[in-house]
Formats: sequence, structure tokens, C-alpha cells
Amino acid sequence: MNLRHARSCLQTLTAAVVLSFTAGAIAEDWPQWMGTHRDGRWNEEGILREFPTSGPKFAWKVPVGLGYSGPAVADGKVFLTDYLRKTGEVKNDPGTRNVLDGQERVRCFDAATGKLVWEHAYDAPYSISYPSGPRCTPTVDGDRVYALGAEGKLTCLKAADGKVLWSKDFQKDYGVTTPIWGFSGHPLVDGDQLICVVGAKNGLLVSFDKKTGEEKWKALDASEPGYSSPAMITAGGVRQLIIWTPDEIAALDPATGKVYWTKPLKPDFAMSIMAPQKSGDFLFASGIGNVGALFKLDADKPGASEVWRGTNKTALYCANATPLIVDGVIYGCDCNTSQFRAVELATGKRLWDTFAPTTNDRRSRHGTAFVVKNGDHYFLMSETGDLIVAKLSAEKYEEISRAQIIEPTGDAFGRAVVWSHPAFAKGHIFARNDKELVAVDLRRSSN
Repeated sequence: MNLRHARSCLQTLTAAVVLSFTAGAIAEDWPQWMGTHRDGRWNEEGILREFPTSGPKFAWKVPVGLGYSGPAVADGKVFLTDYLRKTGEVKNDPGTRNVLDGQERVRCFDAATGKLVWEHAYDAPYSISYPSGPRCTPTVDGDRVYALGAEGKLTCLKAADGKVLWSKDFQKDYGVTTPIWGFSGHPLVDGDQLICVVGAKNGLLVSFDKKTGEEKWKALDASEPGYSSPAMITAGGVRQLIIWTPDEIAALDPATGKVYWTKPLKPDFAMSIMAPQKSGDFLFASGIGNVGALFKLDADKPGASEVWRGTNKTALYCANATPLIVDGVIYGCDCNTSQFRAVELATGKRLWDTFAPTTNDRRSRHGTAFVVKNGDHYFLMSETGDLIVAKLSAEKYEEISRAQIIEPTGDAFGRAVVWSHPAFAKGHIFARNDKELVAVDLRRSSN
């Protein structure tokens, strides 16, 4: 075989691999936390409904460092942040700041092969509880990617090559103290702005020009920054920026930061974590301490009124995973019991509960499963490292298939866990722990 023929064969083989990876109906990206619309919906067709008897089909695996942040997938690339520890010992005491020294990295991989395309690293000394790396999934917008580290370093990079375009340091630039569990609010792109939870005085939320990093507006004050992510809804005839602080749920004009309305909702330990979820005319949020409520959004103006508050016998109380609301039912994890629950949206009535997708029938605290809807089925990424295919309804939890796709390398309350929201894109799931990032083929035709 001559050199020209060998090159031709290699090009043909490479094209076949890429075509195999991306073939199928509507190959969808996952450019930020919880998907394109931050709603936990994956709309690709032709996805498997049970794993083959031979087990899951891995496309690739690559080594990575520590991290709770999930991957983002866009334009044939996978973006991930991680942490390389140099000194200090990881000890997951919820009430104690753990001191480490090391580097945070923003890394870009080829989605088809797992090959490293580029990486950007910077020094990042940690003084936080649960210090195993960044929390926030990168946010990809066109030719740029935005990454927020656990200690408040915000970086805008070129998606193609990792060149730094601008950066901010929330501690230095805004004089804030990092929350005990790290900065966790996933940055939100809206038009020409990037909206972040900064936690400054009269600047809990800050809007930056997404191209230059220039501050456009800042708004709100709170007792602490909290851990929730900004969300965008339309209600009362206008677009509203929603944020849950440790003190209240607030709705703002996304163009100016002007506050439209607020409603008190104070979880224990300042742990406002889940992003409030809109379903029809309703908005739901809950957290630790049996603190949760449903609000009715006004139809003719920005505003809301309380429908119900949860009790110790109603609702569910979320922490690590934001729940989904489908057909009038809330599906999510209860941080008090570790149960995965179905709750009637209109009343807060509990319909059923199970430990199967969280801790595998072990009662504990903060049992976690990240749930994503695909057609009439659901994928649940369990903290045990199992990927579960299930049907969820008001009547029952029906597990169809499960397979372990990644090792639970973290530690929480004496059990091994993986607490990182995966990405679903191009017919694959991309999941990470503290050792590796994996791509698993979920296309029905390939398994």
C-alpha cells in the first residue's frame, strides 16, 4: 500500500467514525447545565430503551481530575472543568472548610474520539467544604465558552482553541467571600449578557457583557449568595429572570435587573440550590428543612401568589438535583430521606417514593439521581454510577433497565457517590467522576 492510498483509507475510516457518532435523527447538543433550555429534556429520537445483555457500549474514556461539574457538548466538542490537587487532603465534612492547593482546568475534548483539543489551567487555592473540584457546568454560546470555578474565577474562552478573552475574580473584583460549599450558580447567557450569581452587596446577581466582560447591571442583596442558578421564564406577558436566594425567590427584569416581585422562602443553612421550575402558570422550589412552596404566576403582570407550602408529610425537598415537572407531577430527590418521589403539583400530595434510583434502598441523606426526559422514557443517572432507563407516571416508578457506566469515586455520609449531572448529546451520554470522563452510546441502532 502506497502512502497516498494509506492516507485515503485513514481519511475514509475517520469520516466513518465521525458519521457513526453523529448519525441519526436530529443530533442534539447539550451546551449548558440541564441541556439547551435548562429543562432536563433530551429530544433526540432512536434512543435505546434497554441496555443490551452485553452491557453498555462505550465510545471512549479519558482521565480527568476532581470535579462536581458536568460536561457540556456543543459543535462536536465536550467541555469540562476539573481540579488537580497539589497539597491538602480532601475531607468531606459539611460544616468545615477544607484547605487545598492546586489548579482548576477548563478542558476541551473531541466528542467523537475523546482526544484532548485544548486546556486552560490556572492556580486555584481552595478553602471550601466538599473541595473535590468545580461545581458549575461550562456554558457554551456560539464560539465562546464560559467557565466558573469553585472559588469564583469566571473565564470566557474561545471555544475553538481555549484562548482567554476575558476573566473576572468574584473575590477580588467584588469583595465577596466564597460560600462554604463553593460557587455553584451556573452562568446564564441571555442575549448579549452573561448573568452570574456573584453574591456582592446589592449585587447578588451581576450581568456582564458576554463579549467584553463589562458590567451591565447588578441587583439584589441577600444574607448569603446561595447555590441556585438563574433561570429565565415568560409570565405575566414579560420575560422574567428568576433566582432563589437563601432568603427569597425573586423575579427581575432581565434587561435592567429591576425587581418585579419577591416571595420569602428560606431553606436551612442557606441551601437554596435547585433552580425554581415553571410548569404552566406555576413555579415550584424546595430545599432542606422541609422548606418548599408552589406559586401561581400572575397572568396580566409580573407577580405571584402562594398556592401551598410543604409540610413534613407533603412535597419533596431538593438539594443536589433540580426536579422535573411533567403533566402535573413533580419528579425529584428528597434530600431528607434520599427517596426519589412523585408529588402532585397542584396540592403537594406525595404519590409514591422509592430508593431504587438513588441509594439502592439505603436510607441516608442527600441521595441523588439526575433525571432527564427522552420521549416517553426517562434516564436517571444514579449517584451509584448506574444509568437507569425508566418510565415515570403519577401511578408508579417502573424501572426497565440499568447499567453501571462510571465508578462512584466521591464520598458523602459514608457512602461512595458520583454527584455530577451528565450531558446527553449526539446519541450518547457523557458522564464524569473524579477519575475519568466517559462517552456511552445510547443509540438503539448501535446496540
